[in-house]
Amino acid sequence: MQVTILGATGSIGLSTLDVIARHPERYQAFALTAFSRIAELRNLCHLHRPRYAVVDDSARARELQAQLDGDGIKTRVLVGEGGLSEVSAHPEVDIVMAAIVGAAGLRPTLAAVQASKRVLLANKEALVMSGALFMQALRDSDAVLLPIDSEHNAIYQCLPGNYSDGLHNVGVRRILLTASGGPFRTLPIEQLSSVTVDQACAHPNWSMGRKISVDSASMMNKGLELIEACWLFDARPDQIEVVIHPQSVIHSMVDYIDGSVLAQLGNPDMRTPIAHALAWPERIDSGVSALDLLQTGRLDFEAPDQQRFPCLRIARQAAQEGGTAPAMLNAANEIAVDAFLNGRIRFTEIASIIEGVLDREVAVEARCLADIFDADARARALASSWLNDRNR
Repeated sequence: MQVTILGATGSIGLSTLDVIARHPERYQAFALTAFSRIAELRNLCHLHRPRYAVVDDSARARELQAQLDGDGIKTRVLVGEGGLSEVSAHPEVDIVMAAIVGAAGLRPTLAAVQASKRVLLANKEALVMSGALFMQALRDSDAVLLPIDSEHNAIYQCLPGNYSDGLHNVGVRRILLTASGGPFRTLPIEQLSSVTVDQACAHPNWSMGRKISVDSASMMNKGLELIEACWLFDARPDQIEVVIHPQSVIHSMVDYIDGSVLAQLGNPDMRTPIAHALAWPERIDSGVSALDLLQTGRLDFEAPDQQRFPCLRIARQAAQEGGTAPAMLNAANEIAVDAFLNGRIRFTEIASIIEGVLDREVAVEARCLADIFDADARARALASSWLNDRNR
């Protein structure tokens, strides 16, 4: 099977390539994409010999193409959003791993859905921004959508095959979305305003990129996952409960009306959900070691502290409001996290910026992608204006 990996140089992309390399008789890398990590992408092209590579601008494309030509690698380099959509919808592609972080992943992921591919969704922002439009495109196509976030993949595995008939109709009472609590779960709240970027990016259980690591530290990542879960499983926000589970062994649970709670357990390694989705409905070796429950010893659970994690509350409110509110939430968060990573704001100001944008902007119904990107642009402009005013 031919696989396109959108975001090949990130942690999900590299984990996907690791699983693919374990099964060369089943999977080949058809296209690999990166934003600006040219050296890393060049190395991946050496290792996996894809037919296409995609980078973000023409100058980088020319640079990479010259390097690959000089290396004798017959990979054709494409550019930008058009290149991403081309390798997502290419007729020879069977599977698309959608692992581009942020709003940039929406259009190529949607192109894969419209081209009826098996879409492995690691880009939660695609559903957060355009849930109704995205799910309608899925219904209008023959695409198969499989979640890659460990939590959503766990829920998918714990639900019956006919869950699309409605959660209540298949006996589901609620979905329990687990969260590690990140690096600041026990830090005194008064110290949050002075945490550093390195501290925020030091996740206790998972190895992730800097942006998603900050989202995990603020629990905005869990808020975005809550919105994504609403669309994936046709659930209301009040049917989803977030539970902090510091060990990250139980990846999520489904609570049934008969009192049963089904959970998916495993070591915290993204190769498990990736292998599940690549081979679905079969099972293949992921390279992940077996879970040793005796060594794990204990499994703890606690409710999230709303004062410590205001982003979770803000995200739930956006989910309840609907329309373009989640798109604005995501856009404001991207601006705020980037500002924090670049030393322009304190960690605690991330939530303040997001809430300020949502208080200023009125959500409307998203009838087309233009409505979504218009709301995205307005939210980014407002968040940027707040930053400029603050730093004067």
